[in-house]
Amino acid sequence: MNATTKPLALETARLADYLAGVLPGQGLTKVQPVSGGLSNPTFFLSWGGADYVLRKKPAGPLLASAHAIDREYRVIRALAGTGVPVPEAVQYCADDSVIGTEFYLMTRVPGRVFHDNALPGLTPEDRGAVFASMADTLAALHDVDIDAVGLRDFGKTGGFLDRQIRRWTRQYDDSRSRDIPEIPELAAWLAAHRPEAETTTIVHGDYRLGNLILHPTEPRVVAVLDWELCTLGDPMTDLGYNLMVWSQTRDEYQGLGGHDLAALGIPPRDAYAARYLAARGLPTQVDPYYIAFAFFRLAVIFEGVAARAATAAEAESLAPFSGIFARHGLRLAGE
Repeated sequence: MNATTKPLALETARLADYLAGVLPGQGLTKVQPVSGGLSNPTFFLSWGGADYVLRKKPAGPLLASAHAIDREYRVIRALAGTGVPVPEAVQYCADDSVIGTEFYLMTRVPGRVFHDNALPGLTPEDRGAVFASMADTLAALHDVDIDAVGLRDFGKTGGFLDRQIRRWTRQYDDSRSRDIPEIPELAAWLAAHRPEAETTTIVHGDYRLGNLILHPTEPRVVAVLDWELCTLGDPMTDLGYNLMVWSQTRDEYQGLGGHDLAALGIPPRDAYAARYLAARGLPTQVDPYYIAFAFFRLAVIFEGVAARAATAAEAESLAPFSGIFARHGLRLAGE
């Protein structure tokens, strides 16, 4: 889903001068861009024999609230020592003159990243353990005391679903180049059936397997990455987003639909959700509303991505997904 972009590069001389003043040791020996769907350009660095990750804002004009890497740095730093596995936040730089935009540094956590939810190459036992660790890690995040970690002002309290439905409906209306009737239909259903109960916790906003680092050899999560969309909100929206892959097919970004989950050792959707809910002391019956909401959001996001595609061929390949995801949401609305 990535549009074609120019190769990433950094002004290494100025960066090396800056790093000499904030990091131990000497010597910038590697600057390697990280490929993938990251909207904030990311690089692996080696300095003084240690490995780091640099995340920066993209160059050029940006929306005022977009690419807030200062918020990423703040939440990673706040979560240190909470039991939520995150890289160590090392340094934030607001000085645009160093590499052209503000940026931050964090330690590089060794491990494995899987983008295929079927976890090819692992044993059934290890697959089950990875999914258990993913559920437990999300529960640990949502159990963090936002006052204790100094994040009470990180977002608004209450009304999260209402704001989100309005926001994504407006984004669809403002950016659409064609009519996808399932999207407004799903938006209307979500607005009419919004659950009354709503709590406020830290929410990651993009919690999925591909944003987790697994231990190099053990089936457990050792770091949660990509906090760009993190805010305060309803934790069930994170769970719903995490549960979409059970509805998505293999052709829909490596979903689990069509796989023999029992043979793979991967739990059914409701069993996975029940583990998360039990870890938080909540009733262990998942509400499909939150998965439907996640598909609504994803449908709107994909419509925008397709509209901004770099080539006609790329736009054509992306175009069907908005309707596909909205229809997934409507099917869940009927559960």
